[in-house]
Amino acid sequence: MIMLTKLNDEKIILNCEQVEAVEFIPEAKVIMMNGKFYIVKESGEEIIEKTIEYNGKIRSYVNK
Repeated sequence: MIMLTKLNDEKIILNCEQVEAVEFIPEAKVIMMNGKFYIVKESGEEIIEKTIEYNGKIRSYVNK
């Protein structure tokens, strides 16, 4: 799960395993596998970093 910020400054937590794509319009539009989408303030690089960090934590937890 990653925390992102909508344009109205509302924080949301998304399951990054369910993200299908990210488009830039110029904001980041995070499209989920169920067709819903969220427009967020974070850049593509920030979303990628948060996803990598989350996946690393999950892998380290599973490997304990």
